[in-house]
Amino acid sequence: MRRSDFHYDLPPDLIAQRPLAERAGARMLMLEEPAFAPRDRMFADLPRLLRPNDLLVFNNTRVMRARLYGRKETGGQVEILVERLLEPDEALAHVRASKSPKPGSRIDLAAGIGLRVMLREGALYRLRALGATFAEIMSTQGHIPLPPYIQRPDEFADEARYQTLYARREGAVAAPTAGLHFDAAMLQRLDDLGVGRAEVTLHVGAGTFQPVRVDDLDRHEMHAEWLDVDAEACARIETARRRGGRIVAVGTTSVRSLETAAADGQLKPYRGDSRLFIRPGYRFRVVDAMVTNFHLPESTLLMLVAAFVGYQPMMNAYRHAVAERYRFFSYGDAMFLARQGRD
Repeated sequence: MRRSDFHYDLPPDLIAQRPLAERAGARMLMLEEPAFAPRDRMFADLPRLLRPNDLLVFNNTRVMRARLYGRKETGGQVEILVERLLEPDEALAHVRASKSPKPGSRIDLAAGIGLRVMLREGALYRLRALGATFAEIMSTQGHIPLPPYIQRPDEFADEARYQTLYARREGAVAAPTAGLHFDAAMLQRLDDLGVGRAEVTLHVGAGTFQPVRVDDLDRHEMHAEWLDVDAEACARIETARRRGGRIVAVGTTSVRSLETAAADGQLKPYRGDSRLFIRPGYRFRVVDAMVTNFHLPESTLLMLVAAFVGYQPMMNAYRHAVAERYRFFSYGDAMFLARQGRD
C-alpha cells in the first residue's frame, strides 16, 4: 500500500480547537465484529463495551512544557520545541528560526537564561542550558506544546486538559490523546465493573505530527520514541489473558508500546527506543481492542488503525465520521475498535 491510499478529505471546521466542557462528554464511533460497520455511541457508553477481567492499558507519560521562545544573538526570533532531555542541562530540540542557528551560538531566553547550540543531529539540535536546568527553564518559561493543527496559543486551561488524569512520568511533547476522555468518575465505573488497569510509558515525540514524505511506505523512516513496559504490566496482561479477558489499549501509543515489547513473539519487559512501524499486514501479538481518537490523513497512526481493523472498514468509518460531523484529532471524539481477525 502507498501513502496516498490513506488520504481522506476533512473539512477544517471539524478539527477540534478546544476540549469539551467534560472529559467524558465526547462521542465515540465503534467498530467491532462481525461486520465492522460504524456505530455511533458516546464515550460514556464505554463500560457497556467492556466486561470483567478485561484489562485497560494506559500510557502514563506526562507532557512537558516543552515550547520555549527566545532570540538569537543577532536579534532574530527563535521557537524551540524540546524533544528529549539527555542530561539536566542538555536536550535535543527542534529549533525554528529565519536562519538555522550555528553550533556555538547562543539563544537568549527571559530572565538572563540562555541556551548554547552544541551541534545539529539530523532534524534536531543538541542544546545546553546556561544558568539553569532544562526542568527549571520549562517550569518557569515553557508553554504547553499544542499540536500544529490547533490554531491558537496555549491557554491556562490547557495545563490540565492537555494531560491525562493519570499522567506521572514527564517526557512527552504531545499527549496520548485517547486518555484525555477518562475522568475520575469513568475510572471508578470501570473499577466497579471489574475491569483491570495496567500502565506503560511512551514519551510521545514531535515526530508523531510529521507527515509521511514518501509514497512508497517501504521507504518511510519511522521516528523513534522512548518507551518502558515493565514487569508489572507484563504480569497484569498475563493474568488478564489467563482469566479470559481482553487487552484493551488506550491509544495508539499503548499499542505501539506493547507490540514493541512483544516483537520477538513473546511479551516481556522492554525499555528503550522503538521505531516500530505498524501498517496493514502487521500481525498483532498483544492487543485485542483499543480506544483511540481520529488521526491525520496519510499519517502512520492512521496506518496503524487500518492494520488493526482492516483498511476498508477504517476508511468507511472515517467517511462516516466526517459525514456525521465528529470532532477530530487531539481534543476531538473517540473510537472503540475491536481487532479484526482476533483469535
